[in-house]
Amino acid sequence: MSRASKVTLALTSLSAVGIIYGVHFIQEAEQQSMYQGVVKDNERQRIKQERAEELRIQQALQKEYEMIQPVADRPKS
Repeated sequence: MSRASKVTLALTSLSAVGIIYGVHFIQEAEQQSMYQGVVKDNERQRIKQERAEELRIQQALQKEYEMIQPVADRPKS
């Protein structure tokens, strides 16, 4: 084998390995990014449920307090 063919083989082999590693790295990064999206969505849903529960509690308290002390309607501006 000539020196030129050895250099060409070595460069193409290194290029192939580099491309394979690069694609693998990009796929891992995309997978992590997608997983973080799922984690953020779950957190948003949890916060939304907590806020909905807090609203239900506040509405129940408001009804209870209005039974004890009725609130007159506000005059319209």
